[in-house]
Amino acid sequence: MNLKTFLYGLFLVLPFFLASCGDDDLKNANSVSPNKVILSRDRTIGVDITYSDSARIKAKGYAPILDKVTPSNGSAYQEMIKGVNIDFYNQNGTIDGNLVCDYAIRRDNELKTEFRKNVVVKNSKGDTFSSQELIWDESKKIFYSNQMVDILSVNGDFTRAKDFKAPQDFSTYEMGPGSGEINSKGSL
Repeated sequence: MNLKTFLYGLFLVLPFFLASCGDDDLKNANSVSPNKVILSRDRTIGVDITYSDSARIKAKGYAPILDKVTPSNGSAYQEMIKGVNIDFYNQNGTIDGNLVCDYAIRRDNELKTEFRKNVVVKNSKGDTFSSQELIWDESKKIFYSNQMVDILSVNGDFTRAKDFKAPQDFSTYEMGPGSGEINSKGSL
């Protein structure tokens, strides 16, 4: 190929390349970018969490992974993608309850923590509460759920219902309509 043919071909193809580099693409990109949310994610491995109120330890927990996520819109949250294991403490400083789950998320501005996937809570009486979701409202100091909650009491009674609500020590609870089995010992 001679130089004249090469230059002729280059001048024929060059306008097509330059036409594809118009500023329309940049204008479209700028119109889309304000809709994007940019996340800042800080990961911590093997986290011990202590919750205290009025200088008393109320709970200690462990999360294998804790991600602190700060979206550009400012609504920060903490995500525990491998779940948590939390021990609850009584006034004497001894463990009187436990909560485990496979996933949790704490929304900082709402003061709420959502425990999800295989949530199991044991209270000081030995009762076991299980659900796929329990929400802890820090400001109201309650746990609640609109999902199905199963309760197995220490005496063998079993209850299943929705619309669950309990104080954060699970000493009492309220539920909506449901079903259950009562373990009666002795003769009727």
